Amino acid sequence: MNLPALQKGDAVGIVCLAKKVSPDEILAGVQLLESWGLRVIIGQSVGAEDRQFGGSDELRTADFQQMLDNPEIKAVISARGGYGTTRILDQIDFSRLQQNPKWVVGFSDITALLCHLQNLGIECLHATMPLLMGQPDTAAADESLRKALFGEPISYTVPAHPLNQLGTATAPVAGGNLILLDTIVNTASDLNYNGKILFLEDVGEYYYNIDRVLVHLRRMGRLSQLAGLVVGQFTEMQDNAVPFGKTVEEIVLEHCAGYGYPICFNFPVGHVPRNLALVVGREAALEVTPEGARLEFL
Repeated sequence: MNLPALQKGDAVGIVCLAKKVSPDEILAGVQLLESWGLRVIIGQSVGAEDRQFGGSDELRTADFQQMLDNPEIKAVISARGGYGTTRILDQIDFSRLQQNPKWVVGFSDITALLCHLQNLGIECLHATMPLLMGQPDTAAADESLRKALFGEPISYTVPAHPLNQLGTATAPVAGGNLILLDTIVNTASDLNYNGKILFLEDVGEYYYNIDRVLVHLRRMGRLSQLAGLVVGQFTEMQDNAVPFGKTVEEIVLEHCAGYGYPICFNFPVGHVPRNLALVVGREAALEVTPEGARLEFL
């Protein structure tokens, strides 16, 4: 069941699930949300500090919990990513959220939470966050978040890529940050990949480590039964003194080729200004043709 669309006047909460952030750093994002007619409630974890985190685990847990449980708040948005979400996931009580689902928004380190929610049957948004919003080059990402929150149709068309694998698929969308997907294997947040349109992105990783993680997923059988694969942006990639010798696209094809499902490369999702919102857990139609690729949520 699709989550209810937001209406002007609705309240949305902003919390720090991972790395610390100051109120000033998210001011442009807050102002943008308010320009959409939303009332923004800033959580106690915004501006809090405990080493690199937005407050202690206990503070971040309590802040997120009260946002989830407050019926007046219609969406909870992570202020930023970084690291720390998995530290608090097992302390969150999702029972009220299951009874009255609301939007939860974020990406990068928030991937673990999005996967956990999908396991509970709750749609959520892999999308930009307040730290990154309200800039001239983020207009497309910001608008895609607005459309998703307010229940407008979502479909994206991207140019053809020479390594795309042609085909069509209709299935629920799942995925996020590749390293986080590997981190949550065999935990309560782990995904069932079978029959899903999987999307992947990452930032600042070594080529060999991308290969190592995909080898791990392949050996577990996670890549063989996908309905489709959407490969997003792998930015700020690093290499060793002796180069690994393959691009991310070539690494992906080595581990996924032969399975027969469509593969779309260079999709605008990830650690880039044009980070388009994807509804995790919602069915979508993926079509990859010689002219390009289209992803349309149903």
